[in-house]
Amino acid sequence: MGTDLRSGLRFAPPRVEIERRSDGAMILRSPLKLRGHARAVGEWLERWAREAPDRTFLAERRDGAWRKLSYREALALARRAAQGLLDRRLDASRPLVILSDNSIDHALLALGAMHVGVPVAPVSPAYSLMSKDFAKLKAIFGLLRPGLVWTSDPEKFAPALAAVGANSTSIAELLAAEATARVEAAFERIGPSTVAKILFTSGSTGVPKGVINTQRMLTVNQEQYALVWPFLEDRPQVLVDWLPWNHTFGGNNNFGMMLRNGGTLHIDAGKPAPGLVETSARNLKEIPPTIYFNVPRGFDLLLPFLEKDAELRANFFRKLDLMVYAGAALPQNLWERMQQLALAELGRRIPLISAWGSTETAPMATGVHYAVDRAGIIGLPVPGCEIKLVPAGGKLEARVKGPNVTPGYYGRDDLTKAAFDEEGYYRIGDALKFADPKKPELGFAFDGRIAEDFKLSTGTWVHVGATRVKLIAAGDPLIQDAVITGHERSEVGALVFLNAAAVKAKGLDSAGVCEQLRAAMKKLASETGAGTSTHPVRALVMAEPPSIDANEITDKGYINQRAVLERRALLVEKLHAESPASEVIVATP
Repeated sequence: MGTDLRSGLRFAPPRVEIERRSDGAMILRSPLKLRGHARAVGEWLERWAREAPDRTFLAERRDGAWRKLSYREALALARRAAQGLLDRRLDASRPLVILSDNSIDHALLALGAMHVGVPVAPVSPAYSLMSKDFAKLKAIFGLLRPGLVWTSDPEKFAPALAAVGANSTSIAELLAAEATARVEAAFERIGPSTVAKILFTSGSTGVPKGVINTQRMLTVNQEQYALVWPFLEDRPQVLVDWLPWNHTFGGNNNFGMMLRNGGTLHIDAGKPAPGLVETSARNLKEIPPTIYFNVPRGFDLLLPFLEKDAELRANFFRKLDLMVYAGAALPQNLWERMQQLALAELGRRIPLISAWGSTETAPMATGVHYAVDRAGIIGLPVPGCEIKLVPAGGKLEARVKGPNVTPGYYGRDDLTKAAFDEEGYYRIGDALKFADPKKPELGFAFDGRIAEDFKLSTGTWVHVGATRVKLIAAGDPLIQDAVITGHERSEVGALVFLNAAAVKAKGLDSAGVCEQLRAAMKKLASETGAGTSTHPVRALVMAEPPSIDANEITDKGYINQRAVLERRALLVEKLHAESPASEVIVATP
């Protein structure tokens, strides 16, 4: 087993097998063989309730203090929740819907449902609390026809519940009865193909798709982690985490990693947003994590607190082995700032790495398990998971096959059929490239979404993902996000969403913002060269933030490029008009 020499962590050595086909396609596999996996998630909970019964599994802040739940207590309460669900006749055809943020109660109900073969569908609270028309929530309830709904706050969710004609059952009712032999019998009937969860992803159409997550997907994916990150078993891991459980990153990856390895998960009520990131900083000042996960926006907002607060910085790095970003590309400047903090605090770098996958892949399909010296590397195929690369539009389209891949979409055979190619590989829609074509063992770099890239009128391809990341970095910290434009036009443009807090902190008016954005675009042009496809030369600042009802943004803050372009088509026309309006920022060399 290899080691990252700079951190001392035990990593699997970086190796890959490549099968090259005559049509230019490639199949990449790990030479490591996938070993056995748990039959069901519940076996993990039973193991740690037996081997480390008093170790804290879950903790959440209540009235200023941490409420802690041991593995023994978690198993007992999850079994009671399972009994409550069985008493209400829930089964594989009558799933449990959870409308709630992360909490201990949320975890107990989800674990209880999965323990007895009841699919659990945690639904984004944004569909209930941020939406105005509840269209996505109605679509989800129409598809699932749930047997029971639970929310931690029926009053707050009352309008959403009324919109779908549902009532919430209280946690006290569901935990009222002692577990009987029926719970044990139901648990024994669970197999690897039993549906554990239905996780919803809206994609580019705005219509939620229910991704079937089987017990096998969840348990296999954590075994894949254990093979490439064997250090996970060296000591009990401690995580402080805000990532929502209605998404695969927080709910499968992070929650599952703590449960599989007997770790402790501190539920962070903060979020990567002004006014909420302060909660995350407070929690990290109290609880030193051994591993830390976040999205790039989360690192961006947390960094100023780490840079200014010596006590927070010392506690954050005190026991930290590894930092992981995923969900979007991390700008290189953020990667470097985090490493500067680690060097200042510890005298050495800490691995800041990534992985790649989707809700449909449980989520990890590739992962970094070796030293990297920059952002953007997403690693190598994990054991048992094959990556097929197919030439497409000057890029390599990635497709995935393995036991961690979904069997399909709940109640939508049409979507399932379209999602897989003739060999059974899932069409994930992303493009990958080798970090170093001469050294494939250094892994892949993310190369954008196939569906987002477009051609200029000159026939030159614009690679949207890379262009967007470079623009955000050049405009740091003013640009919160951007949508790249220019399809079949002569030049690249950008619809820009500002970071309001940064604009306020700098005391900029609209003219000052325009000047700084123009300077950022000129700087980017000088760095990327003369090619008109590599950087935007026009920009338009958006007065209206991205809309969740219009599917322009997810509740984790990810921009939907296609939806923004369609909804703001008139603004795109204004941006690219032959005689630009005064509010269009033009950056000519």
